[in-house]
Amino acid sequence: MMNLPIRPPLAGPTDSTPAIGVLLDISGATSRLLLDLCALSDFTRDQGPDAETAGQVGSFVKLKIGRTWVVASIRSTRLGDDGSNLIAEVDLMGEGYEPEPGQGLRGFRRGVTRYPLPGSPVHPVTRDTLRRIYAMQDRPHITIGTIHMASDLRAALYVDPLLGKHFALVGSTGTGKSTSAALILHRICDHSPHGHIVVIDPHGEYAAAFADKGELLDASNLQLPYWLLNFNEHCDILLTSEGSARQIEADILARCILAAKAKSRLAQDIPRMTVDAPIPYLLSDLATILQAEMTRMDRGSDNAPYLRLKARLEEIRADPRYAFMFSGMLVADTMGAFLKRVFRLPAQGKPISIVDVSAVPSEITSVVVAVLSRLVFDFAIWSRGETRKPVLLVCEEAHRYVPNERAGAGSSAAAILSRIAKEGRKYGVSLGLITQRPSDLAEGVLSQCGTILTMRLNNERDQAFVRAAMPEDARGFLDVIPALRNRECIIVGEGVATPIRVSFDSLETSLRPDSASPSFTELWQCEGGEDALVDRTIRRWRTQGR
Repeated sequence: MMNLPIRPPLAGPTDSTPAIGVLLDISGATSRLLLDLCALSDFTRDQGPDAETAGQVGSFVKLKIGRTWVVASIRSTRLGDDGSNLIAEVDLMGEGYEPEPGQGLRGFRRGVTRYPLPGSPVHPVTRDTLRRIYAMQDRPHITIGTIHMASDLRAALYVDPLLGKHFALVGSTGTGKSTSAALILHRICDHSPHGHIVVIDPHGEYAAAFADKGELLDASNLQLPYWLLNFNEHCDILLTSEGSARQIEADILARCILAAKAKSRLAQDIPRMTVDAPIPYLLSDLATILQAEMTRMDRGSDNAPYLRLKARLEEIRADPRYAFMFSGMLVADTMGAFLKRVFRLPAQGKPISIVDVSAVPSEITSVVVAVLSRLVFDFAIWSRGETRKPVLLVCEEAHRYVPNERAGAGSSAAAILSRIAKEGRKYGVSLGLITQRPSDLAEGVLSQCGTILTMRLNNERDQAFVRAAMPEDARGFLDVIPALRNRECIIVGEGVATPIRVSFDSLETSLRPDSASPSFTELWQCEGGEDALVDRTIRRWRTQGR
């Protein structure tokens, strides 16, 4: 390749930085540059700290069109044929304008409206220009860390776009994902102490981190009334058959639940009650109605469906693990108190509810998640016309509840979480998905998230899945995902002014989730007390934590 004498002729008269190359070709959101190694070396020598990343992968360059500057991010570089130039592929990120010659870049915005022509000079982006690009606009925001290219620049997330269009935090285990999620939630709580946040915590990690900022709920104090379940959720718990036998049992169960709810005094004020209406009813009434239905059958009829339903109902009522939902103490009309408690209405300075489902029986965990998620969505729908109370629903280990077809059959929570992803924004319901296996999420759910925060992903399939969900102008950033350090993140989407690589702030030990890996070398250096430890563990095991 011919060595182009690009440095002296292309020094911009209205820009304080010299030209370091020329635009070779451009197509859509990408283009190729020819960068002069000597120009890069001279700029680095003259500018000092301002030129730390000039010409490197991930750094910015700019091209001028009139008073408009187009900013691009370097995706890859290779040495030119003659060894004195670099060929760089770049992604066009956005543009700003220069109000007067020499005043620098102003008003940066994402997207490109005017494209430079091949042969246009290329200028490096200085620290001052970076400050203007990443300047926190006059919009509500939280700061979560520092910009990778400039440790003195703060990284901000804009709260309304972040929550209004959903977000996802993905990363392999051990990359600091839970601590980063806790950091973001702490910042949101500090910014909006009267907010309404519900966190589904499947491992009991977050309770210690938010003890002073909200309500901590688990199987011992959740007190989720069984009559808040809709019919499909009743079926997930009470039906054990498959195929045609399951449909027969479902028809029987629907009639019996409707009859049991009709006995409630609240039913007198409802002219046409449905089986999904959240009306208190007695489990004893349901069992009595099942028995009466079976008694009225002809002698030759098959009563096996009734017997299976009765046996399952008796089993659940006797199982202490289900007491948080099927206790006889939960028959009163506590719906209002339950919603206020879980949704933090009013928040009173403690805007977050941590719902620890780690002690919930594994076979109904997805049902509990489905009920809580549906209550958030239904409350938003039926409260339209009132003063809006937006709710943020954060789902840790989201791939467990909205799996794709390859990962397994859809859980009972998949339908409602998918609906929230698609429609929640209209009703003031925000969804935050946290997962270490984004490729196991249901198709389309990740793409509904307006902001994606990607930490290191070791699995190639996960990387490809996230890459497919990213906008075109962020593809260059995604190439560094396997090389991210712990507590580093690529943020793309509505919640940031432009795609950025961020180093998260450190979080105080008392504010971190209990998710740290044990130190084998430290814990294996001592022994003692094993007999009492095993006895206590077996006691909790047999009593299911009670």
